[in-house]
This record gives sequence, C-alpha cells and structure tokens, in this order.
Amino acid sequence: MPLKAIFFDAGNTLIFIDPRVVVPVFREHGADTSRDRFWEAEFQARNRLARRVEAGARGTEAELWEGYFRDLFLGAGVPEAELEAVGSELKEIHRQRHLWTFIHPSTGPALDELAGADYRLAVISNADGRVEELIRSGGIHHRFEFVMDSHVEGVEKPDPEIFLRAARKMEVSPEESLYVGDLYPVDVVGAREAGMDAVLLDPLGRLDYPVDRIRNVAALPRYLRERWNGKD
Repeated sequence: MPLKAIFFDAGNTLIFIDPRVVVPVFREHGADTSRDRFWEAEFQARNRLARRVEAGARGTEAELWEGYFRDLFLGAGVPEAELEAVGSELKEIHRQRHLWTFIHPSTGPALDELAGADYRLAVISNADGRVEELIRSGGIHHRFEFVMDSHVEGVEKPDPEIFLRAARKMEVSPEESLYVGDLYPVDVVGAREAGMDAVLLDPLGRLDYPVDRIRNVAALPRYLRERWNGKD
C-alpha cells in the first residue's frame, strides 16, 4: 500500500531542548559543559528513559521525565549538590517559555521536500498543551495539517488510540501512514500497535532497536526514496 501520510513526534524529533538556554545554567552551577558534552548527555539520558519505560516504569509523563532530567544534569557535569537548584531554575524557565525551542535549520527544508513529494504531514505529541504554539513560534507550523497534543486529546502514546485518532482525522488508514519519533517503547511500539509503520531517530547512530533508524528529520526524504522508491 502506498505511503500517504507521515506523522511526527515533536519533542526530540522536530524540536529540541535548546542548549543555548540550559548550558549557561549548568555552568552557573559549577558544570564544565561543552555543547558536545550536552548532546552526549542528552542522548544518554533519553536512552535510559526509553529503557526504563521498556522495563515497565509507569507514571505520568512528568514523573517519567524527572529521571531523564537528573540523568541529563549529571551527564552534563552538574555537581550532585546543585541538582535541586538547577532543576528549580530550569523548571521556572520551562514554565515561562518552555525548554524545547530549538529547531535545526535543516528541518524546514526537509519538510518542504516531503510535502513537495505529496506526503501529508501532521504531528502527534505527548505534550502539556503548548506544543502547537511551540511549533508555530518555531516557524514550521504551516507545514502540518494539524498538531495533536496528548494533553488536549486526553490520551497519550504509546496508547494506539492517539495514532488511530490522528489517522481518522487525516482520513488515511494506518497502513498508509508512517510515524517518526525518538523513543522506541513510546513511539515505535505505539505506532506499530496502531498498524502504522515507524522509523526511529538515532542522532548518534548507536541505538540497536529492531526498527529502521535515521539520524534526523533531514535524512527522512532520502530514507523514503531508498526504501519505498518514492511512492511506487
């Protein structure tokens, strides 16, 4: 069946924690954090989050991400005695203007290329009700037919219902759809349970999950050409 629709995760797929915001906070609290060290720490923290979910960790989205932030802070070199202070400062920044605000410059052109190939695009995100505005302020909102926020919908990934709801809204079948995300047990497992194909973002090329992987959204057009030979 030809691929018609591509659904994207938002956080850590389209839009990322901005190191220009968090790294100065780390340094103010005694961390010797370079940009490279930040991205390595972020990768490791996200991988540990995925493994905890795979192992059966349960809780609200916010509770699950508390461990992620602790791992991120420690991996970036924040002294343990400063963890609470860093967490409080970043929580206030997140409350005021959100931490996930960085969109790589290559993302917009890649989305344009996908739209030019007649793929229909939308977003399905576990979020706090603000993700649509973040994507709008990042200048990529017009490339999507809609943004589906779990906070608004009352259901979150990996529940297949949110994927099926998005497919129904776009009036495509799950079998005609691809989901692109960064957390295997949340994004890939949920999409597959809904009947969608999936691809996993693996920015450092180190993940070993049984799914096709790409480094970033910019690599998606080439991946689709090589796997599906366009839409034939």
